[in-house]
Amino acid sequence: MALMDFIKKQFIDIIQWTEEGDGTLAWRFPMRDMEIQNGASLTVRASQVAVFVNEGQVADVFAPGMYKLTTQTLPVLTYLKNWDKLFESPFKSDVYFFSTRQQVDQKWGTPQPISIRDKDFGAVRLRAFGNYSFHVADAKLFHTQISGTRDAYTVADLDGQLRGLVMQNISAAIAASGIPFLDLAANQLQFAQALSAQLQPEFAKLGLGLDAMTVQSISLPEELQKILDQKIGMGMVGGDMGQFMQYQTAQAIPKFAEGAGQGGGIAGDAMGLGAGVALGQVLAQNLQTGLQGGAPAAAQPPAAGVKPEDVMATLEKLGDLKAKGILTQEEFDAKKAELLKKLI
Repeated sequence: MALMDFIKKQFIDIIQWTEEGDGTLAWRFPMRDMEIQNGASLTVRASQVAVFVNEGQVADVFAPGMYKLTTQTLPVLTYLKNWDKLFESPFKSDVYFFSTRQQVDQKWGTPQPISIRDKDFGAVRLRAFGNYSFHVADAKLFHTQISGTRDAYTVADLDGQLRGLVMQNISAAIAASGIPFLDLAANQLQFAQALSAQLQPEFAKLGLGLDAMTVQSISLPEELQKILDQKIGMGMVGGDMGQFMQYQTAQAIPKFAEGAGQGGGIAGDAMGLGAGVALGQVLAQNLQTGLQGGAPAAAQPPAAGVKPEDVMATLEKLGDLKAKGILTQEEFDAKKAELLKKLI
């Protein structure tokens, strides 16, 4: 009976993993009713690691390369089996392959807004999205902590755990970055770097290396988005408060004209349109002057005085009009005084 059992056994001469398909992190070589032949060939391709496990204990770890399995190439397993220096019999052991390639374009995001504490606004809620990439950095640790004895372990199996880690560390990353809340949307690269620094130790505990982290979008609450829009608008006019008020008023022109135009009838519409256009012309002129660093129109220096000969010619014409009775004495005197002031 023992002889028949021995004959039925199959002996493995070649151990390798062709890594068919994407997304597999760990794969167990099929060992059912099979034993590894002494002197068998082990092939570990680039971006792979092979781990030998004996009775639940990690025995040997093989980096990329080609190996002939002997006592010399399996020192730890040899010690665990209590073999002599030159063993000849086949042996039973579990062999796991791990992919060490980067798993790129892994998505993360906040399904629901998360609460963030900010020194300026207190507790606020935001949503953020991005992607990241990682790889198996410590196959032994990943085996003992995550994949275990499963036939295969994929990126999809790990996705929920890693997303949870990202969500758990966002608040701490924002606090560590020192970025004001309103500036987060404009400093996504700096925020991503802070989040990556926060997550790397957490990934390392699982035997993983975090290779890249990006923040693609940050959505602020509506009321804070309005404040951010105003701040951006102020930056467009150089940060001067007077110019910012001109910008704010110019933005309100359409609403002003619309409100004035609701007075009813054609007259009301004309009033609203006229007021809007007139105000728009004045504000546009003032805003343009402010952006060019000049003074407002009202602050421009007065025009130079008129020529004396022009004043005398005008007075003579006015005198003729008074003599013909077209102008009264009071009207003539008023015009005369007005013209004489221009000569001062």
